[in-house]
Amino acid sequence: QVQLVESGGGLVQAGGSLRLSCAASGRTFSNYVMGWFRQAPGKDREFVAGITRGGSGKRYADSVKDRFTISRDNVKNTVYLQMDSLKAEDTAVYYCAAADTITVLTSGQRYDYWGQGTQVTVSS
Repeated sequence: QVQLVESGGGLVQAGGSLRLSCAASGRTFSNYVMGWFRQAPGKDREFVAGITRGGSGKRYADSVKDRFTISRDNVKNTVYLQMDSLKAEDTAVYYCAAADTITVLTSGQRYDYWGQGTQVTVSS
């Protein structure tokens, strides 16, 4: 089992920044690809960003490319999502997830463990 706890969400004005953190415990963190997903009210959950086990490979949704940055610290067992130039359409509950794979996957169904989510609200 892997337990994931997100933090760092909140209310921010459009154009501002937030940094989300996801702390992992349980099994060896560095064995898992990590992903961030989000779900806005009335919409399906969508992939935001993912990072390979060692951190060298990253993948982003087109909607956040060049604005969001995913990173991880395998000593602190934490994955981060730096969100800059936030827009109202970024408003959602953000979830981190862990996948026992090698490559970054964009389908949430391929992820084995999920956090409880953290709310991000961007005011326009």
